[in-house]
Amino acid sequence: MYIIFYGPEGSGKSTQAKQTAEVLGLPYLGSGDLVRKYAASDSGIMGDICRESLAKGHYVPDSEMFVLWKNRLKEPDVQEGWVLDGFPRNPSQADFLEDKLDKYGKKIDYVFYLDVSEEESIKRLLKRGRRNPDGKLHDTPDKIKERLKLYKKGEEAVLELYKDKGVLRHINGEQSIEAIFKEIMEVIKK
Repeated sequence: MYIIFYGPEGSGKSTQAKQTAEVLGLPYLGSGDLVRKYAASDSGIMGDICRESLAKGHYVPDSEMFVLWKNRLKEPDVQEGWVLDGFPRNPSQADFLEDKLDKYGKKIDYVFYLDVSEEESIKRLLKRGRRNPDGKLHDTPDKIKERLKLYKKGEEAVLELYKDKGVLRHINGEQSIEAIFKEIMEVIKK
């Protein structure tokens, strides 16, 4: 099974994706985790790009994200399914992922869109207080707003793509963690 969790930062994607992956016995693939892994362990150009993006509180550019995901999607542990969080964020990333899956003869089963307001995203991200590998605080209200603005640019097109494919499931992300997870499991069990 191939499942994507989509929504703005702070929507609860990671929490729900990790729980779903655990229950289904699938690998959890987090975009942020992938970037942080390269930032912490890669001494080459990819590591530099990831460290710089984290330090500035920006997204890693698409061209580099494609390299990171191309490498990750080739690994043996993800050949029988996965739960993906934080990718794709825009139409070109969605096209890239579709192309890779087509190449391997696979398709997305579900895209769970966790819908939350900008205010709720900001509140949750500031409360989380994530730190960069250098120990500095990753998020400020301005950095968060800048990333949410970028995310919003591609949101409608990505949602439309997955709606057209019949795999999009809209979930109110401002419910309790338990209520959201119950709704997700009900969809999957059908």
